[in-house]
Amino acid sequence: MKNPLLYCLAAASMALSFFFEHTPSATTASAPVAAEASLFAGFSLGEEEKPAAAASDSAAYDYYGQALGLHLARTENTTLLRTVLDWMGTPYRYGSNSKSGTDCSGFVTRVFKEVYGITLQRSSRSMFSSVKHVAKTEMETGDLVFFRRGPGQPIYHVGIYLKDGKFAHSACNGGVMVSSLSQAYYQRNFYAAGRVATN
Repeated sequence: MKNPLLYCLAAASMALSFFFEHTPSATTASAPVAAEASLFAGFSLGEEEKPAAAASDSAAYDYYGQALGLHLARTENTTLLRTVLDWMGTPYRYGSNSKSGTDCSGFVTRVFKEVYGITLQRSSRSMFSSVKHVAKTEMETGDLVFFRRGPGQPIYHVGIYLKDGKFAHSACNGGVMVSSLSQAYYQRNFYAAGRVATN
């Protein structure tokens, strides 16, 4: 090898070239809601990046808090947090509820079945009629959050409240993600919160 530095620079150049050629371009004009709505759209970690059975509860909470953008109190349901993280980045697909694609109510029903063993109604409107309504200021991790587009309009969207004003959901312009209730779109369309009896 005549010039190792030259070979290193060439390799680095090829790697950067590959990265920029395969980075998706932004399409904010075609999906303004997705640009506003998502804090972690498409965020997912490979199996090798996940803790191997988390050395301790503290390590698990640190991991989930960092991955989901939450400040955890070490009392939250780690099964719920792990399940939500496992679904992150799943694309939106109307009428479906699998990891190849899911709509909002499909995501919620699958998470509740996996975490709590509870079978929820399939539509967001049906879910709303079967939960105990709670004030927005009293929401807890695992509560459902419902949205509608104005007074008298039907409920059209549901997600799972995490904490810190953030919730997990499957948005039509981004799939499964974590968003904030303080974002203008969700703040404007937030309707109510509900609690599912888990025992």
